[in-house]
Amino acid sequence: MSVVDKGEEGPTKSALKKQAKEEEKARKKAEKAAKVKEAEQARAAAEEPDYAAAHYGKLPLHQSQSRPNRKRTDIATLSAKNDSEQVLIRARIQTSRLQGNRMVFLNLRQRTDTIQAMLSVNDKQVSKQMVKWAASLSDESIVLVLGTVVKSPEPIKSCSIEDVEIQVSELWLVSGVEGRLPFSLEDASRSETAPEIEGQFSKVLLDTRLNNRIVDLRTQTNQAIFKLQHAIGDLFREYLNNNGFTEIHSPKLQGAATESGASVFKVGYFKGNAFLAQSPQLAKQMAIAADFERVYEIGPVFRAEDSNTHRHLTEFIGLDLEMTIEEHYHEVKELLDGMFKTIFKGLKERYAKEIAVVGKQFEAEEFKWREETLTLTFREAVDLLVEDGVDREILDDINTENEKRLGRIVKAKYDTDYFIIDKFPLELRPFYTMPDPNDPTLTNSYDFFMRGEEILSGAQRIHDPEFLCKQMLGKGVDPESMKGYIDGFRMGCPPHGGGGIGLERVLMLFLKLNNIRRASLFPRDPKRLEP
Repeated sequence: MSVVDKGEEGPTKSALKKQAKEEEKARKKAEKAAKVKEAEQARAAAEEPDYAAAHYGKLPLHQSQSRPNRKRTDIATLSAKNDSEQVLIRARIQTSRLQGNRMVFLNLRQRTDTIQAMLSVNDKQVSKQMVKWAASLSDESIVLVLGTVVKSPEPIKSCSIEDVEIQVSELWLVSGVEGRLPFSLEDASRSETAPEIEGQFSKVLLDTRLNNRIVDLRTQTNQAIFKLQHAIGDLFREYLNNNGFTEIHSPKLQGAATESGASVFKVGYFKGNAFLAQSPQLAKQMAIAADFERVYEIGPVFRAEDSNTHRHLTEFIGLDLEMTIEEHYHEVKELLDGMFKTIFKGLKERYAKEIAVVGKQFEAEEFKWREETLTLTFREAVDLLVEDGVDREILDDINTENEKRLGRIVKAKYDTDYFIIDKFPLELRPFYTMPDPNDPTLTNSYDFFMRGEEILSGAQRIHDPEFLCKQMLGKGVDPESMKGYIDGFRMGCPPHGGGGIGLERVLMLFLKLNNIRRASLFPRDPKRLEP
């Protein structure tokens, strides 16, 4: 080894070790100094008189102590034209972001609307203590905010109200959050197609959502979903009221299993038993026999079917109607068709904002329908499936898988998500369905479909008591077990028909939510009775 080589040798191991120790010592000393400085600043801040103390804090328990009639503002109504106006808003803190110790941003939420609020230290109304307290409030806390609307120089992309923000002068806690949230609303609101990135966000599973439904329902998506559920019921009522219908309310406790005992819930009833109604079917028919002419009902329907699928519930909301027939059962089918198209149009025209909110999380092709609704006979539907490669021998009934397949065929061929199938085989329909006058193996019945799934089943009913008894015997139903029902037709009953719709299923398919539990406020299925 040369002299030059020896001169280029680096520090020894012991020297490196000593250097590392000194660096670690210096780092710890700097950290300690920083902590001391931070503590001194905090102590100094605490010792400073809080000139904003009267402008923030926790409100006393609300017991309706007073009523000063201060005007409250809805976030949804705010825009640039409200610039410089003072507003009082009650909202939830969706998120907060502290910048240094002099500024904090709050994302305030009311239902489907959000707006940015800002607290910035000034000499009069907002102190450092106030900013620190505001930043310490938990997400989902309910606050009362007094502030001034200020036009934003650039769009605030993180909020639904993009052109203004609130400069806060007072901030009061109405109701805080105890403990930790089961999940963040930010995670619960992400697109269903967004990939899960470890360490950045977690996908909130459906069971987790349903187990913590109150928090889940606060998301802007769910607020919009249930606004749309309300809208479907409202449009249903509106259409039928305008067409001469009367709303009725039938009992849900019944003395006999109405359609098929295997799928009826039995409950104790004093010294005997009762059954939860599978549908208001028989009550609707009796109302027609009682000269109500046209009736509808919105109410709970119970099905004791152990079906754990994406589209079945044990309790759901039924939209049911029944009406007299003057000449032909297609009068009923056409009225139902007109009703559905009115609902679709009403949702699209009146609730575009809510549909757009849902679409951010559940991305789907816009629901399509035709002005002249596509109607296929059962045989024509079977032919379409056979042409697509399905074996005709298994198509005595169209099962769920083939319903969806038919929906895809119809969408590709006719560019519609909504269609009707008419003339179902007798063997597939209940005992009270009127047979076709020209082919006794078929019936005057129909099903309506959205995106390849059934949303309505209906028919002309048998109104002649003797013929009804004959059909009951053919289906293995003892007429004596339903004597009260049959006797209603012995007093004279006009020809009539109707249908039953599942509210949650219509909502699920219109928005393509992929699971009916998302369309039910507090869903009930074979495995869920809570919350």
